[in-house]
Amino acid sequence: MKRVSLLLASISIVTLLSGCTVVTPRPAYYGYSQNQRYIQVAPPAPRIEVIGVAPYPGQIWIGGAWFWEGGRHNWHPGYWQAPRPDHDWVPHHWERRGDDWHFREGYWNRRN
Repeated sequence: MKRVSLLLASISIVTLLSGCTVVTPRPAYYGYSQNQRYIQVAPPAPRIEVIGVAPYPGQIWIGGAWFWEGGRHNWHPGYWQAPRPDHDWVPHHWERRGDDWHFREGYWNRRN
C-alpha cells in the first residue's frame, strides 16, 4: 500500500510540474552591420500604396518599407520628397543571406 501511495504521489508531482513548462518562441536575433540591420524574421510582403499626385512639380515618391522596431516589423508609408541635384534615390530593401534578413535603408546615391 505504501508503494502505491508513493507511486501516486510521484505521478501527481510529475503531472503538476509538467504543467509549469512555458514554451516561448525563439527570440529574433537583431544586430547591426555598417548601415544595415539584420534579423532572422522575414519581412511581410510590401504594402500596396496609392500614390497620388506630387504636391509640387519635380518631386519624387519615396516608397514605404517595413522597418524592424520594438521586436517586430512596422510599416513606414511612402512620401513625396524633392530630389537632390546629381543624385538618384536607392530604395529601402531587405535581402536574405542564409538564415538572416538584412535591411538597408534607402539613400541618395551621387551620380558619376
